[in-house]
Amino acid sequence: METFVIIVRAFIGFFTLLIYARILGKKQISQLSVFDYITGITIGSLTSNMIVNLDSRAWNHWLGLSVVIILTLMMQYITIKFQFLNKVIVGEPTLVIHKGQILEKNMRQMRFTLSDLTERLRQKNIFNLADVEFAILETGGTLSVQKKSQHRPLTPLDLGLRTEHQGMPTAVIQEGAMIEHNMQRLNLDANWLLKELKDQYGVEHIKEVFYAEVNPAGKLYADTYKDKFKQFLDPSDFKGPF
Repeated sequence: METFVIIVRAFIGFFTLLIYARILGKKQISQLSVFDYITGITIGSLTSNMIVNLDSRAWNHWLGLSVVIILTLMMQYITIKFQFLNKVIVGEPTLVIHKGQILEKNMRQMRFTLSDLTERLRQKNIFNLADVEFAILETGGTLSVQKKSQHRPLTPLDLGLRTEHQGMPTAVIQEGAMIEHNMQRLNLDANWLLKELKDQYGVEHIKEVFYAEVNPAGKLYADTYKDKFKQFLDPSDFKGPF
């Protein structure tokens, strides 16, 4: 009987969290601020207690979970409405490098070490501190970096070149099924698709294709279920020189 009750409570807790996550929006499940982190821990703790704690009524836990969600929504509204409270509750970005100079005082206030800084820079393919003009530690813990102008890659704008809008590719096949509404939007039909698949990839049927897309220039890219190579490199299997 207890097993059945736990299963039922697990279903209730799971779908309650799913609904509340949709209500709270993407912010709650992306990079977390301190406030979001605390809210997430509280919600998780209440849900787990509701599922496995059979000594108390599930209603009490569900009520507590609902109160936390309501408070979260209220705090989100308050921080949007009143900017000064947003700085107190959520925090604000902190400058850690200014015009190439490391701001040690700001780093100490954030308990952000030099090792933390260099690690975050390496994650952005920056191995030389001298290349950095500005670095900002965001409220979610990520590091935003602007390189010095002489270390930035050239862009068409720098060279005075005009470029056309590139746009995004459109998926036309997914897991062996043609996406008809996307084909209609591109003014293409199944005959064109099959011809391109046969000419470029030797594919006779759409069911042989795992994924396919058409870029804004009208060029087709496809990946078939049958991979045409005998051996591939798996980095996790590298045994080293010894």
